[in-house]
Amino acid sequence: MKELTTDQSVLKHIQTLAAEEHRLYAQGLLAGAEAARLKKIEVELDQCWDLLRQRQAQRAAGQDPNEAHVRRPRIVENYES
Repeated sequence: MKELTTDQSVLKHIQTLAAEEHRLYAQGLLAGAEAARLKKIEVELDQCWDLLRQRQAQRAAGQDPNEAHVRRPRIVENYES
């Protein structure tokens, strides 16, 4: 994932990924590279949402939101709802 340094850049990246995700879902049944790409997008979206929440929490705590960082997929994929 490219370097995301502001809330706006994170949100823009989320929008780009979501558009690609919707395009892939619209194709119907996916196989091979398209199915793998969809899974990668889902993980990256989770990472982006997590990063955005971290930035907001840092700001709310009076800390520098730039201290937030992208967490590894295995961490964000194992959060419980």
